[in-house]
Formats: sequence, structure tokens, C-alpha cells
Amino acid sequence: GIAGLHNDVAFANECKKQAQQLKENIDKNAWDGEWYKRAWFDDGTPLGSSVNEECKIDSIAQSWSVLSGEGDNKRVNIAMESAYKNLVQKDVRIIQLLEPAFDKSDLNPGYIKGYVPGVRENGGQYTHAAVWMIMAFAKLGDTKRVWELLSMINPINHGKTSEEIAIYKVEPYVLAADVYALTPHAGRGGWTWYTGSAGWLYRLITESFLGLNQEGNKLKIVPCVPAEWESYKIHYRYKNTVYHIMVIQKFGEKEMTVSVDGVAQGDKLITLTDDGREHNVQITGAYQ
Repeated sequence: GIAGLHNDVAFANECKKQAQQLKENIDKNAWDGEWYKRAWFDDGTPLGSSVNEECKIDSIAQSWSVLSGEGDNKRVNIAMESAYKNLVQKDVRIIQLLEPAFDKSDLNPGYIKGYVPGVRENGGQYTHAAVWMIMAFAKLGDTKRVWELLSMINPINHGKTSEEIAIYKVEPYVLAADVYALTPHAGRGGWTWYTGSAGWLYRLITESFLGLNQEGNKLKIVPCVPAEWESYKIHYRYKNTVYHIMVIQKFGEKEMTVSVDGVAQGDKLITLTDDGREHNVQITGAYQ
């Protein structure tokens, strides 16, 4: 896309060619039967495969098969089901990066094996990846899973009682980059005040969950909120102009309607104008 903006047609075409070749190679070699492999060692040994003793499945490959838009339509659903089944620990409310953790096998993935099993990248919740998994379920339109998993990783829900704080041991009002997965530290928070995963969580909530997507001067709302939410409101500031956006869920309606200051929008988009006035938007429909 950037090459195209600079009129570098030859390089843009080369990018498209390489992307297609990569997609074909992934389709041919990366599918493991129930999920996508994560990587290969130099000798060809796979990582994130059912043949591995440790790290049989890694969440990132599954999530990005969806988020990239390039995974096979049938396989991505199977892969995400496998990720949910194998990596979501409901008892301690975490989403693991990989499972099982590296411990005694001969596999050497690098520095992450330096962590004890279940800590940080070595089989704990690495929160970047946890957020990506929820974003992937949102892209698939799975409202139930999105709300379940978003609630699960919300730090507030790890610190509602003194007993929970005794397990979590870190601030429940900021996001932790990681949460430990295995006994005796299961459920304990790691590195807090971490802006990388917090930034991704902000995008998950605003874009994937509430559905706020801006492209240029156009705003598109594609929610993935729970069915029991009858409505919600967003106050969106565009430069010096505020848009009050009311989103109403009405299941059974055939299509979404969008009106700005009482005027229906045929393209279902909100055209943003910085005129310094307040605008009222109403969006009604069933979104999934």
C-alpha cells in the first residue's frame, strides 16, 4: 500500500507476489491438523505442533490466522477452537501463550526457556497475545467468547476481594504484561504498568468490542458486544467536534440503520466534519 502511494508499481507488485507465495506456503506446510504450527527450527523440526513434547500449541499463530485475513476460512475456526480449548485457564482466569511450557525437552526456543515453566512467555499469560486472541474472536463475530475472555483478563476482576489480591499480588487497576500459569504461582501478576499490552487492550475495547473504526474522515461502527446489552453510548471527539453516538441492538432486524442529526446515512457510515458543533448519531440493528 505504501509503495502504491509512492507510485512504485514494481515494488508493490513484488509485495503482492511475495504475500501470495507466503500464503500458499502456509496453507501447504503450516497446518498441523487442528491448529497452525508456530515455527520451525533450522533442522526442520516444527514448533507449536502436536508432535512436540512441549509447546504443542501457541496462541499467536491461531489468532493471526484470523487477524491477518489470510487463513483458510474453515481452518481458522478449527484453530481458534483449539486455542480456546487448550490455552484458556478458567480456574485462574488467564489465557496462556503456549502449552505445555518448556521444561525438560531438548527444544531450545531461545531466552524464553530461561523463565521457569508457567512464567511470562514460557507458558504464562503474555497479555499481548491474550488480547490478540480476543480480537480474533471479535473478527469472527463470537460475541459470547469476546465478553467472556475480555472479562477474564480485565485486571479489576483479579482483585475484587482480599483473597483474590492475595493470589494476584499486583495492582488491579493497571494491566499486567503477564500473569503466571502454574503452581505455586498460578494467577499471580507479573510486570505491571506495561504500556504495550495496555495499548492493545485499548484498541480491543474501542475497535473490536465497541466497534469504533475510523478511516480518514469516515467512522464505521461494527460492535461485538454481548447480546444482553440493549444499547450503549460513545462520546467521540473528532478534532474540535463531538459526536454523541447511541448504538441500539435490535435482534431480528434485517439491516443496520445509521442516522446523523436525524438524517439517514445510505452508506451506513458517519462522515466526520470538524465544524465545532455537537452531533447526535443513532445506530440501530443486529450486528452479528
